[in-house]
Amino acid sequence: MDIAIVGAGAAAVGLLDTLAATTDSPGAITVFEPSPHLWRGRPYGPDLDTVLVNAPPAIMSIRHLDFGHYAAWLGTRGTAHLDERLGRPLVPRALYGEYLTHTAETALATLREDGWRVRIVTVRVTGVARSGANWSLRTEDGRGYEADHVALCVGGGTPQDHYGLGGASGFVDDPYPLARTLDRVPPGSSIAVIGSGLTAVDIVVSLAARGHTGPITLLSRSGVLPHVWQRPVEHRPQHVTVERVAALHRQHGAVTLDDLIGLLGAELAEAGEDFEAFVADLLATESEEPVRRLRAQLAAVDDSRIGRRVLQETVHSVGPYAWRLLPEPDRVRLRHHFRMATSVASPMVPVNAATMMRLLDSGQLAVTAGLRKIEAADGMFRVHGDHGDHGDHGDRTFDTVINAVNPAPRAVPGTAGPLVTALLADGSAELHPAGGLMPTDPRLHVVGDLAGGGPFITSSIAGIAAQAAGAAQTIVAARD
Repeated sequence: MDIAIVGAGAAAVGLLDTLAATTDSPGAITVFEPSPHLWRGRPYGPDLDTVLVNAPPAIMSIRHLDFGHYAAWLGTRGTAHLDERLGRPLVPRALYGEYLTHTAETALATLREDGWRVRIVTVRVTGVARSGANWSLRTEDGRGYEADHVALCVGGGTPQDHYGLGGASGFVDDPYPLARTLDRVPPGSSIAVIGSGLTAVDIVVSLAARGHTGPITLLSRSGVLPHVWQRPVEHRPQHVTVERVAALHRQHGAVTLDDLIGLLGAELAEAGEDFEAFVADLLATESEEPVRRLRAQLAAVDDSRIGRRVLQETVHSVGPYAWRLLPEPDRVRLRHHFRMATSVASPMVPVNAATMMRLLDSGQLAVTAGLRKIEAADGMFRVHGDHGDHGDHGDRTFDTVINAVNPAPRAVPGTAGPLVTALLADGSAELHPAGGLMPTDPRLHVVGDLAGGGPFITSSIAGIAAQAAGAAQTIVAARD
């Protein structure tokens, strides 16, 4: 069996790790990746030490269902990176990239020992089409390759330039790696950051670490900041589980949003917690003044209540499975709360929250909602906004604008555009109505955020690991 893996980021690592553990019938594997930073993908390449992994080790394992795999590799390396409020090590993302690299190289060594022929091709794939019982792949240098199965592991999209600022002096269209882009920012300049999610937090914290003295303003339509991670507790969900969701589906032939709410309510009731108060607090995410909310969240890092912890864990472990079972009207209900959902599902780590709070209290940092328009003129940027409930901006000018808008989930990465176009033209795949790519051929596998049919939030490492394991098992089963 010949397997072609297009892309060498976290999704490819999870796929190789599972293949190494589940198959003893050797074949050939060809990995295509033009980047010099193999196995790291865009998020985990070399960068500033202030660009941290934004989650505790237990949910960052690239080995599906082995929650201790990453923590075991980290070992004493994490000692120097302990977030004292969280009680867990939170390492620079570049160090996490070393974990991915080690896992991939270990898997490749195992595969080679088992007789697999493995090669890495450092050229981009530009076309792929079915060729009889096989796939024919073509790279940008004009060479051709054959495979029985193709796995697309091409990562997610890149930030969109919503305000047409591309090419303007002082505009940073894609902030990563921050080690490169922040070097261009004068230390006393006034900075507008478009967005208020985790990328914006990375930018603010890194600017502060570099001694930036000018004012920084987060601009967005909503002004919603990420929630803050709470210190982990010893609680495993008993009601909000894949098994319980599957049982509901077998019993009723469908799973509704009210069913999922009922499971969460049962989880909290068993712990003696007020479910209605928990829901009210969640819904206040989109209306409460962001600085007040951040202060309260930072103060609640040690709060023993399990509600938010359960939701943050299960949105990634149970959410992708449950999402596929929900009727479309329920999906629409959830999409209506997109900002709240992403804030809860992708929290900031306490050490970064503390830095944000310090900068907000000093007046150097501001968070504003109601962003309508940004114009570049005369070497400056004029921002037009509404006066909202949070004392938000009207019209202001800035020296520098940094784009921290997260790409839409399931977006096609620009570099993968020709490849996706070729698959669509060949009829091997189709675009999902809600974004992403759906294979129509069982020999094509899409792993990672590009996979269509997933939830409306960006895939987590846990979700990617689950997809990778599933794809590997499908490939192995097809051989048997």
